[in-house]
Amino acid sequence: MTSSRRRIRYVFILLLAAGFILGGCSRSSGATNTPSEEALDSSSSQSGEPPLTFGIIYPMVNATYEMITGKAEAVAKKHNVELLVQAPDEANLEQQIRIMEMMIKRGVDGIAIAPADSLALTSVINKAVSRGIPVVCFESDSPASSREAFIGADNRATGATIGQTVERLLGGKGMILVESGMSRMRGTQERLRGLQDYLAEHTEIDVLEIRHNDGSEDSAALQLEQMISAHPHFSALVSLDYVSSSSSVLVWKAKGLTRYNIALGLTPSLKQAMDNGQITRVISQNEQNWGEDIINTLLLRAKGIAVAKWINTEITIIGEQP
Repeated sequence: MTSSRRRIRYVFILLLAAGFILGGCSRSSGATNTPSEEALDSSSSQSGEPPLTFGIIYPMVNATYEMITGKAEAVAKKHNVELLVQAPDEANLEQQIRIMEMMIKRGVDGIAIAPADSLALTSVINKAVSRGIPVVCFESDSPASSREAFIGADNRATGATIGQTVERLLGGKGMILVESGMSRMRGTQERLRGLQDYLAEHTEIDVLEIRHNDGSEDSAALQLEQMISAHPHFSALVSLDYVSSSSSVLVWKAKGLTRYNIALGLTPSLKQAMDNGQITRVISQNEQNWGEDIINTLLLRAKGIAVAKWINTEITIIGEQP
């Protein structure tokens, strides 16, 4: 484990311990019930009101989620909200369920989760809601559950947008490699389906191989190296999750590759990789806005105010000339 990952893991462990000893582009046009700043300010600044406690549960530690946490913390501080931010070191469904159970036991005022497996988490999401704890999903939805809202873009449309981007780069022909994330995560499944459907219907681009890293950076890097070795004449790489995107930068640097590299999710490190030529395009679901949307949506529900079922954060292509 690198020193950077050790520091990240240490921060999340501290947040986990603190939480339970004490007893962490376009705006959201689909958020029709987003409150005005004045309404939230007035409702959260009443003297003597105890702070609300919201939990945010990620599927793993990743730089994209750190960015979301930073924005959520800024908004939470403004509204006197205590945040418990937790994630497994690498994608782990059982740990997500255990974290949910602990937050329910603590009696937090709201939970936001990016479900590693939408179906497997349905019952524990429903349990939280039945106890009066509003739950919102972000990045990947759990529509069969009683969750209050989904925050994020249309993942099927995101896959199609990636397909359109590849089509323009390759002129409708060529051979691509696809690296994806958690095979049981609804969001990644939908992005892959959207990509495959678009390519099959509109292009002559061949998908040489598809691999799933299941949220492991080590697996992602190894799989990328194996695919590149097995298919040296590939035209482009498509990453459908945040782990694949960041791992591709390391592989591009190590191998000095100049092929097209299409990534998902804009972080400062990916922006730098674009400037350095390791990333060709970034398809963003405007993840930088999710932290604010999470806090505002949970604030509304904690106060009994209805929210939109889908806060659509839309899709942005970064690096493409207008």
